[in-house]
Amino acid sequence: MTLFRQIRVARATVVAFAAMGALWGSYAALIPDTKAMLGVGDAAFGSLLLATPLAAAASMLIAPRVAPLFGRHVLPLAVLGVALAFAAPGWLAAPAFFALAMVFVGMTNGFLDVTMNARVSALEAERGLHLMNLNHAAYSFSYAGAAILTGFARDAGLGPGPVMTLVALAVGLAAFIAIEAGPDVNGFSGAKGPRGRLGSLPLWGGLIVLVAFVAENASENWSALHIERTLGGSKHQGSFGPAVLALTMGCGRLAGQIVAARIHESTLIRLGTIIAATGTAVVGLAPSPLVAYAGLITAGLGASVIAPTAYSLMSRLAAPSARAHVIARATALGYMGYFFGPPALGFASELLGLDRALVAMAAFILTVLALYPRLVAAGRKTEALSAV
Repeated sequence: MTLFRQIRVARATVVAFAAMGALWGSYAALIPDTKAMLGVGDAAFGSLLLATPLAAAASMLIAPRVAPLFGRHVLPLAVLGVALAFAAPGWLAAPAFFALAMVFVGMTNGFLDVTMNARVSALEAERGLHLMNLNHAAYSFSYAGAAILTGFARDAGLGPGPVMTLVALAVGLAAFIAIEAGPDVNGFSGAKGPRGRLGSLPLWGGLIVLVAFVAENASENWSALHIERTLGGSKHQGSFGPAVLALTMGCGRLAGQIVAARIHESTLIRLGTIIAATGTAVVGLAPSPLVAYAGLITAGLGASVIAPTAYSLMSRLAAPSARAHVIARATALGYMGYFFGPPALGFASELLGLDRALVAMAAFILTVLALYPRLVAAGRKTEALSAV
């Protein structure tokens, strides 16, 4: 099946992933202005985000039970909800109110993430296709485009509030494109029966996703500040940092979509891990924005395939009745990294400096090499137990 036909099959989820990417891309590019608006340092800014992953995790864990209640409208409603949540933080200069608004961002983001990943997993099972890299590529390309456009908006003098509101309006309109026809299109129909055995599949898969999201989101959220503050780059150069990483990840995921059927999963994820760690270290050691961009390109190419490969493997190894629950639990665990990554890097930056903190992040990425064999073993054990 051609790439365009795959996009048609996954139209609704591609829109959902792109919507989330646009919101996070603009948010990441606005980090320097947001910190200035709040008047806080690196560690303080990180602490304002600490409640966000807890809200996201709670939302993810209840999603398999709540999502089926919305039927075929769950995906567009989830897109609309996260758009509304993102419209608020940029207007809130008081740190306490900003932190509260980010809790709502975490709740809506968590629900959307489980909803759209579950739908992609269901589509992969129904059509016998590999679609996870394609959808994650939509997130990355949208993230990159939004970050680039946000850089122009920052140069024009627009602050976080107006920029995020405009992006939220665009995403809200796009939610209508995510509407699908049919009673069982929300990705959770298979979760209505007996759950089946989960085993340790969501644990090891979730840990791999956690590492991938820590690396991805920490770099996305702090690369603009690193380029502007550590390397002396301009605002536009800073905003271009997250865009470079996301654009490269989009290209890597499109390539992963093509080669996933030709390269063994173990080779794909191990090479991706080593390349991602190397690129992240280059970003931290970079003497100039140009070298930092080269590191971000390298990191993006490697990191792009880690989480989608783990998701696809978990989806394939899980029983149909357990698939949504495996995805939900793994996503909840993984997104603890997605949200804790930026705060953790903020605290590390306070202690070590942002450049050294990025080098330490590179070492952390390499833990995937030890986690992947455990995921494979857990999948084989789950298959054996299900066959009994």
